[in-house]
Amino acid sequence: TAQEITKHCVEENMPIMGTCAGCVILAKKIEDQEMKVKPLSLMNINVKRNAFGRQKESFEATVNVESFDKPYPAVFIRAPIISRVWGNCKPIAMFRDKIVGAQQDNLLALSFHPELTQDTRFHRMFLNLF
Repeated sequence: TAQEITKHCVEENMPIMGTCAGCVILAKKIEDQEMKVKPLSLMNINVKRNAFGRQKESFEATVNVESFDKPYPAVFIRAPIISRVWGNCKPIAMFRDKIVGAQQDNLLALSFHPELTQDTRFHRMFLNLF
């Protein structure tokens, strides 16, 4: 099952990247917990689902990323925001004044969809965590 695979990955300390809903699943706290999803509670982050609105408010924008030399072209689709990080988790990507990316050891949480762009920098960052 997916739960068994995830448990194995965590036990083996394998890198995990959660994008959009995956960011929500990695969180320790979901602020607007109306949904029936149980988060994995792996990262020291609070998230707010659909923070920019519903499907019709989806958009593309550039994001400032701590370790990138130029902004990243991000695609936001019903995207969450990371409202708080703590402990050994740090914000790594910002859009306006909102945290849209965080890293905790070998875990990455992104509010947007890097797979929908031609820019591979986040995928390379993830591969470098192995």
